[in-house]
Amino acid sequence: MKIGLPKEIKTGENRVGLAPEGAAELTRNGHTVIIESSAGAASGFPDLEYAQAGAKIAENASQVWEGSEMVIKVKEPLESEFKYLREGLILFTYLHLAAEEKVAKTLLDKKAIGIAYETVELDDGSKPMLRPMSEVAGRMAVQIGMHYLERTNGGSGKLLSGVTGVNPGVVTVIGSGVAGMNAARIAHGIGAQVIVVGIIEEQLKRAASLLPGIKTLHSTAENIAAAVASSDLVIGSVAVTGASAPKLVTRQMVSRMRPGSVIVDISIDQGGCFETSRPTTHAAPVYKEEGVTHYCVTNMPGAVPNTSTTALTKATLPYALKIANEGLAALQDEYIAKGVNTFLGKLTNKQVAEALKMEYEPLQTAIPLARYRELC
Repeated sequence: MKIGLPKEIKTGENRVGLAPEGAAELTRNGHTVIIESSAGAASGFPDLEYAQAGAKIAENASQVWEGSEMVIKVKEPLESEFKYLREGLILFTYLHLAAEEKVAKTLLDKKAIGIAYETVELDDGSKPMLRPMSEVAGRMAVQIGMHYLERTNGGSGKLLSGVTGVNPGVVTVIGSGVAGMNAARIAHGIGAQVIVVGIIEEQLKRAASLLPGIKTLHSTAENIAAAVASSDLVIGSVAVTGASAPKLVTRQMVSRMRPGSVIVDISIDQGGCFETSRPTTHAAPVYKEEGVTHYCVTNMPGAVPNTSTTALTKATLPYALKIANEGLAALQDEYIAKGVNTFLGKLTNKQVAEALKMEYEPLQTAIPLARYRELC
């Protein structure tokens, strides 16, 4: 299979679809990897490393898109990339279509096959290709919050760790999954007072066991309101597979926070879990609502691309290799099938369809069997 790695063009997105080690593995398996020149440079991977891995270096994006049967990216295609989408092209990337209606409609109109990292789910409910970036975003969230709490950056001037004789700051983490637990771990490690709000009892028990001294709360409107009001930093890390994030923190709750407090909404890729959230970029990462600084960058891990690209490659490569080796027959794999959001003009993810109020068709019935066999 011919596999393309275009340069990411979203503002502040410095990651690339695969690190050189991923390109090398694909070429060892007989596939052709085409990477746009300098696509990996911002992640610390120069063209030379890809060439040594057996990849071909393309001069521009069009050569990559037009010469590939599968394109591996990090983020959803932007409008300037829509022209490259075509029938039968496999696009393997984070899509988050519940918050990207225009992208969803374009994939359907172009009859492209959109396989989303974030909806591949294993039997235990874990999301193997979402996990590494959730770890990165969770750990970054505390660091970002500390930065914007500084008075010179518009914050309240509160040091989360405190000092001798002075109380530390309060960090509330809403969501006890991978991102939330990583945020809580970092906040606990620096000495902040930590509150974790969640809906899964086992996750809350695990958090309390691993991080002695933290407070855990069941996710109710009353508990969230009280925790948010007492916090210097609130981190939102709520995720629902394929769907929009629920708005758990209302504007009224935000208005009760102390002026100069900070919100970091990791859930913004799925629309955000704060009523006051709206997407921002690395170029303009924050804004204030109700006197509270909001950081809602939709591609947080793009700020640490070397770590992020390396971690993402390890997670996505086994699936990319299976698709490359087997073609569309790989969609018979129950886990990869869960990742298929659009298939030749059909919306094949139920949660995305419900979020966008669009027609849903199961992958198994999306196309006639004869056509399926022809494509495989």
